[in-house]
Amino acid sequence: MYNLILITNILRILDEKGMTKSELAKKAGVSIAFFTDLTNDKANPSLRIIEAIAEALETPLPMLLDSSDMELADLEALAKRKPSKLPKGFVWKGGVLSEYEAYQVDRWDKKNRVFLSKETRKSGSKKKN
Repeated sequence: MYNLILITNILRILDEKGMTKSELAKKAGVSIAFFTDLTNDKANPSLRIIEAIAEALETPLPMLLDSSDMELADLEALAKRKPSKLPKGFVWKGGVLSEYEAYQVDRWDKKNRVFLSKETRKSGSKKKN
């Protein structure tokens, strides 16, 4: 589970910074083969390697290990770069927030998940007809 969180955070930050896996591997001093294995959940990095990746990403190490309230299926989809399809107008974003902002975002998230769940059920029943 922790590797999945690490991988998801690394890939998300890579996207945010517009970096490639190759650029990050070079900057962190790890081989692209190891980094590819890592992002495919086939390698277990040492703390030194995680620290080097955090430094290369100019990100505090704890942010790479920060878990969220995302469900395992969502983490797996993000780690595989295949996020579940969201309807037009919906996006997934991660960020550091104040406690009040996080509370507000949690409320919006719950509201949107209920909406998306209803939409999924609707489209599922339409396909059966």
